[in-house]
Amino acid sequence: MVEYLMQFNIIWVGIIASLAAGLATGAGSLPIFFTRDIPKKLLDALLGAAAGIMLAATSFSLIIPALEKAGGGLNGASTVLIGILTGGVFLDLVDKFFPDTNLSAGFVPSNGKKGGILSMQPSLRKIWLFILAITVHNFPEGMAVGVGFGDGDVANGLTIAIGIGLQNMPEGLAVALPLIREGYPRWKAFLIALATGLVEPVGGLLGIGLVNIARPLLPFTLAFAAGAMLFVISHEIIPESQHNGNNSKLATHSLMVGFVVMMFLDVVLG
Repeated sequence: MVEYLMQFNIIWVGIIASLAAGLATGAGSLPIFFTRDIPKKLLDALLGAAAGIMLAATSFSLIIPALEKAGGGLNGASTVLIGILTGGVFLDLVDKFFPDTNLSAGFVPSNGKKGGILSMQPSLRKIWLFILAITVHNFPEGMAVGVGFGDGDVANGLTIAIGIGLQNMPEGLAVALPLIREGYPRWKAFLIALATGLVEPVGGLLGIGLVNIARPLLPFTLAFAAGAMLFVISHEIIPESQHNGNNSKLATHSLMVGFVVMMFLDVVLG
């Protein structure tokens, strides 16, 4: 597949890949057309796997290439270090506009027990804050795909796109389910979940543009995208999967499975 994609314009390949990763958010919400009762245990496992997938994609497809392109040594390591911290701080500043967006904090299982069916009634305002936060966080994910393709490394960009697409699927479900609880039509909840992922091709275009305009900044740009992704994983995805103590080990095991699967894909595609 990599050889086939290399014959096309790398910019268009990157944009299409980031679009496909964004569309995976809508694909992840499709179960709402069949049921509105998703076990919390299953959602925690999916979120844990998503965290593992993104950790592997961040490590092997962003941080390691950034170190290689920075040339190693003190200067190279310092560039990547500063880039990672800058990306994390940037997402932290963005996140301050969306306080208390962790939906689990307001959820009450319908059976009154922990780990029950997701039958929850958070406020509509909190739901929309969460949706807006997911949308904003999807932007650096798209940028990471664009940066991966921007240097002409189709295999690396494809690996990042696959990882982000897989991670986006449980996010789409997490966006759509609360809307269904609030009485939104299923088709409208699906379209809203889909829309949260459509900022990714915009970020992808920006990432490709940054690399092509300022290629010497590629190591820093890769590290910046890695730092942004690490912030999302640590601040949003892992805490969400670990919120229910009864399911924490399952979420942890799922994280490990997601990590090794993504590592395998990275080696095979690379």
